[in-house]
This record gives sequence, structure tokens and C-alpha cells, in this order.
Amino acid sequence: MDKKVRIAIIGASGYSGEELLRILNQHSAADLRIVTSRQHAGKPVGSMFPRYAEVPLNFTAPDIDAIAAECEVAFLALPHGLATEIAIPLLNKGVKVIDISADFRLKSAAQYEKYYKDKHPAPELLAKSVYGQPERYREQLKSADLIACAGCYPTSIILAASPLLETGIVETQPIVVSSMSGVSGAGRKVDLPYLFPECNESVRAYGVIKHRHLPEIEQELSNAAHGASIAMNFIPHLVPVNRGIHSTLILKAKPGVTLADAEKAYADYYKDEYFVRVLAPGQLADIKHVTFTNRCEIGYTYDEHTGNFIVTSCIDNLTKGAAGQAVQCMNIRMGLDETLGLRA
Repeated sequence: MDKKVRIAIIGASGYSGEELLRILNQHSAADLRIVTSRQHAGKPVGSMFPRYAEVPLNFTAPDIDAIAAECEVAFLALPHGLATEIAIPLLNKGVKVIDISADFRLKSAAQYEKYYKDKHPAPELLAKSVYGQPERYREQLKSADLIACAGCYPTSIILAASPLLETGIVETQPIVVSSMSGVSGAGRKVDLPYLFPECNESVRAYGVIKHRHLPEIEQELSNAAHGASIAMNFIPHLVPVNRGIHSTLILKAKPGVTLADAEKAYADYYKDEYFVRVLAPGQLADIKHVTFTNRCEIGYTYDEHTGNFIVTSCIDNLTKGAAGQAVQCMNIRMGLDETLGLRA
């Protein structure tokens, strides 16, 4: 392939940054020019990640002018709040920004402040960002200069629920979702709850009333439901695996709706989507089928006793839930084969 895309990874020493290295290192159109880490500046990439010792780059401190001079696209794998500080000057210099943080996902600055406890540093950019979920915003992504990649939990839930809500075969209330995430979802940090003895042989719920991903999920499910108000229960759990998310959704079927209606909704919605695998009715999703892939696996069934659809959805939180989806967005934006670098 002749076309090459000059790329920077900002915040390359975290789990999402490492996953970007893994994917871009095997991406035939990726020309990785800059990888940044304030903590590891000056050290070779291979000193932090020995499996990528062949990557001929050293970590550097973020330098806006150097990034703008060298790169067309910058992936931001930074904590919320910090991403905006880097995104604004890069956008001003013409660099396309693909942000894996939560800084530009919410369209409401008030919701951002409520759930992230800080005023949004650049509310004027919220309307300009495109939500980075290719299956739903592909056309908008083709011309976006600021892409706000969907969160990991939200990806597993929104992809599972959107066909049912968009076709109107389920009620918008109530919606209950129970999700389980591997420990890497908490990021690469030393924190007591995430140490091996604390996580191993333990499953626990957290953030059951006010998880940060809740407004993002409700925002996008409302969009899928043609603007209907969505208020849902979201119960996330930490489980002792390294990577992967499993979500179970319970949605009330409208009167007269059958399992065949759901089968048609999913088949029509995802018939051309390489990275969504819809199982046969009655089959349920399994994390082991999606780890280290950019796929979302969806299974569903209908409970006649309660009149509910029960939908299960699995993704790899670091791939389809973060770096893989970000690369998928880049491929679309830069006019490349959408699956480049991402075929398992």
C-alpha cells in the first residue's frame, strides 16, 4: 500500500497506549513517528514494552510543535481533562485528533461537570466532536477532525441495544444493564482495589448509582431511540480477568413483538458490519471469543415469562473498547480499508 499516515500516540505508556502500539505496529499504512510519555521520556519504547523492541522510537515529552510538524493524526490516550489541553493546540495546527478519553463524548457540558466533577475546559468543542462509533456514525467520521472514541462499557451496551431501540420494538423504560469488566479497565496504576490479592477470586459491583459512563450510554441510547428520554440502571462489576467486558441487557418488548422481530432488527442493522458478530437466537456471548480482537459479539433471547429481551454483549475493553475502535475510526477518516490492522 502506497498511502502512509503519519501518527503520534500521546500517552503511550498506559494500557490503551500499549494496545495502540500493538495494532499500529502491524498496520501496513501506519507510519508511527512520535510516542509520548512524560514519565518515560528519553527511554526506548522497548524498555517499557520489550515485545515492541523493534519499534525504533524513544518516548518523548509532548511537544505540540514537533507533533504538528511530524504527524497528520494524533491518538490521545490520556486521562480526562488532560486530553483537552493537548487536543486544542493540535487542532489549531491542523492535526486530526482521535481522543480515547471522555473529554469530548458528552454533548452536555453540565453532564460532564456532574459526572466528572470538573467544568469542561472547552465546551465549545463538544458540538464539533464526532462520537467515535463507526457502526453508527460512519458518514460523519469521514470528515471529522475531532473524534471522541466511545467508552468501553458504552460500546458493549450501545451496540447491543441500538437495533432494538431504533426499530422501536422495545420500550425505552425500563432498561437494566449489568456489566463486568476486566481489571485493565481501571488503567495502569498502583491502587489497592486493583492489586492481584484484592481482585483475584473476587467479583464486586461498583459505581451502581453514578458511574461516569452512565450519561454517555443514555445520550447514545436516546439518539438510537429517535430522541426519546432514557433513564436506566447500569450496574458495573469488576471481575478477575485482565481484559474483556461482558454486558447483560434487559429490555421490555412491546406488545406483539416476537423473537423473530429482534432477529430481523439485528440482521438488518449489522448485515454489513465486519466487527459485529450477531449470534443465532438463543446463543449468548462469551468474552473468550473476542479478546485481542476489534469485534463485538452479541447474543439475545426472549423470555416469554417476563416479556423481556435478554441481550448479552462482549468486547475486548482495550481493543473494541478503546485502541482498536480508535484505529477503525482513523481508517475511516483517512480513506483506508476500515479493517486495516484490525483483522484478527
